[in-house]
Amino acid sequence: MGLIKAITGAAGSVLADQWREYFYCDSLPENILVTKGEKRTGGRSSNTKGADNIISNGSIIAVNNGQCMIIVEQGKVAEICAEPGEFVYDTSTEPSIFYGGLGSGILESFKNIGKRFTFGGEAPKDQRVYFFNTKEILGNKYGTANPVPFRVVDRNIGLDIDISIRCNGEYSYKVIDPILFYTNVCGNVEDSYDRAKIDSMLKTELLTALQPAFAKISELGIRYSALPGHTQELADALNEVLSAKWIELRGLSVASFGVNSVTASKEDEDMIKQLQKTAVMRDPTMAAATLVGAQGDAMRSAAANENGAMMGFMGLGMAQQAGGMNAQNLFAMGQQGQQQAAPAPTAPAQAPTAPAASAASGWMCACGHAGNTGKFCMECGKPEPSAEGWTCTCGAVNKGKFCSECGTGKPKDAPLYQCDKCGWKPEDPTSPPKFCPECGDIFDDSDAK
Repeated sequence: MGLIKAITGAAGSVLADQWREYFYCDSLPENILVTKGEKRTGGRSSNTKGADNIISNGSIIAVNNGQCMIIVEQGKVAEICAEPGEFVYDTSTEPSIFYGGLGSGILESFKNIGKRFTFGGEAPKDQRVYFFNTKEILGNKYGTANPVPFRVVDRNIGLDIDISIRCNGEYSYKVIDPILFYTNVCGNVEDSYDRAKIDSMLKTELLTALQPAFAKISELGIRYSALPGHTQELADALNEVLSAKWIELRGLSVASFGVNSVTASKEDEDMIKQLQKTAVMRDPTMAAATLVGAQGDAMRSAAANENGAMMGFMGLGMAQQAGGMNAQNLFAMGQQGQQQAAPAPTAPAQAPTAPAASAASGWMCACGHAGNTGKFCMECGKPEPSAEGWTCTCGAVNKGKFCSECGTGKPKDAPLYQCDKCGWKPEDPTSPPKFCPECGDIFDDSDAK
């Protein structure tokens, strides 16, 4: 009785699996990454007794846009199709008398009956259809619970430091290799594979990869505050960092990476601003402009001194004397640097060559540096000592009765002023300031010579 039942079951199962199947998958929702295909059967269908995991030769599988279909036979991927349209499975090992030649179909079916008989009438085979969601999986929020290191590089001022930032936003990913995803992630699922099973791991790995990805972005000279405008570069950097785990292992890739906000701590922001402000002072001209502004503020404060303007300006003069550098020297150093940086004019080919200046030529400063050729000392910045004589209003120094530059006569009646406290002489002895810039003493008739 057992053998008869096995023969009857084998013949019945083979006949039931003769029908060609039609597999179709409706639009996959965002939360489903993989789902198992099912046979389309209606109330008028006669294909109601066939095995669930048997695909007859000649069966049709419909593939929609945003989907990829694979056929797994005996646990191994046998076919794959990512092109939308109709796919005909004509290489199945399950014969059908309704596809191909009738004679060969009948012969193969009898062979299949004999094979199933040895397994008690059941089909010793498992064939399944899986549909993968290849659309962009959106809505994956992220946020850095702890500050992430970010390297700030500013080659203009030689700045290269590490700060801590916080950021949040959303990212999306795609299944780009269904075979890898099936082999290493979802496997032979019975119904469907939900994204919730893997999202937590993906988010953790992405936040871990943010640090090296930010390092690649900072090497491009992009400031952390400008990250929302460089999301494509961030996505490329993340894919490069995550390629071993996501692309090569799971068949996933970061499709898009959005940044809502990026913030650094107040201490780090203040430090960067201070360093940038300090680096500007490397330019003597900028330093001179800052010094002039500070001196202007100091003069206004001195004029409003509660103890009187005299005491205020006396303190101002002492501060200027202790400073060691004035705006005039800084401006001169900046102009000298610009002149040295400017290209020298090309001399005509026929012009005679001028003799080289001797290293010993020039004037010696009070600091001991010799060989100065400009108007200011190259070592300490002090101006060149003025020649003996009187200074005209045009700036020329003269020894005669008339100016050699503009012809103005030497002033006769105008008194010459010199501070009676410290001996300081103004550049124009006939027009002294109200207060001595060296000691703060008031210029009056006692200082006239």
